Amino acid sequence: MAKSFKGSCSCGAVRYECTADPVFTANCHCRDCQRAGGAGFASVLGVPKDALKITGEVKYFDLKGDSGKTISRGFCPNCGSRLFSRLEAAPAIMGIAAGSLDDGGWYKPGMDIYTSSAQPWAHMDPALPKFPKMPPM
Repeated sequence: MAKSFKGSCSCGAVRYECTADPVFTANCHCRDCQRAGGAGFASVLGVPKDALKITGEVKYFDLKGDSGKTISRGFCPNCGSRLFSRLEAAPAIMGIAAGSLDDGGWYKPGMDIYTSSAQPWAHMDPALPKFPKMPPM
């Protein structure tokens, strides 16, 4: 049975609910995630796009990933909370920022990705699989 979970931005103007288990969970160490979050990495979960219901206005910022395909970063236009990622390379998947979960206690990263750009001061769990870039999906 699928896990149902919810989350929101800091001000509550954007809410979401997902009715499927994550396809993957990861700590992303790419430079874009570092810049967008102001931290060493971003903890994310990928979910089936058709299982995600979003309410409220989300603004997207587009950039090119290392594959040359577009990555869209979704955030709340009111409070600036980073919430979502859309990948042109994987259109059926939506990324969710783990920090936006209403109850994030169940979240566990399954891998470290983009470790080639990890900051030396960002601790990585040695038990997690490591990928220098994005693993095959």
